[in-house]
Amino acid sequence: MSIAIIGAGNVGQALARAFTTKGETVFFGVPDPEKYRAAVERISSRIKIGSVSEAVAAGDMVILAVPYAAAESVAKSIPDWQGKILADATNPLAPGLSGLALGTTTSGAEQIARAANGARVVKAFNTTGAENMADSRYPDGSVFMPICGDDAVARNQVKALATLIGFDAVDMGELKAARYLEPFAMTWIHLAIKMGYGRNFAFSLIKRSSVTE
Repeated sequence: MSIAIIGAGNVGQALARAFTTKGETVFFGVPDPEKYRAAVERISSRIKIGSVSEAVAAGDMVILAVPYAAAESVAKSIPDWQGKILADATNPLAPGLSGLALGTTTSGAEQIARAANGARVVKAFNTTGAENMADSRYPDGSVFMPICGDDAVARNQVKALATLIGFDAVDMGELKAARYLEPFAMTWIHLAIKMGYGRNFAFSLIKRSSVTE
């Protein structure tokens, strides 16, 4: 699968590192390709970089990894997404990481879905830090990665991609579940930054075996 990543910041580069390690190809789309070319080409020979429209055209799946403030304008910049999967890895963070700018009755993902004409939007890769995107391995279990979207086929494809790079990918159903996933991301951010946990921790999903009484 050819993967396009819009945005070449920490999350975008971390995901590219994980995907290319597993043999996938990545096309970065950014407004100024020369600014990031050397950095992303050091990650892997399986990476190319160009404009946002070039990356979208090249990718079978597109991952949106820009600051949320730019996300809707990126979504609107493509007149017709032609049914492509758009995996939203953003969070609508309030200034100073004080919380979220959206919530309860909508989500960043739902706003992006409204702006991205013809895209199949899936919320994913937003609930943990870039370090865990680059390397999801932990000695005591797999990192929980919830995924939601209104198109079941698109959800399953994103779930498979997350599983490929080591996550315990969990189907959360329709896109409005992003109203829960974006606050869940704030839980990780709050612990990592405000509470001093640092960035090398993650959440996992554990299950109790059923017991017959």
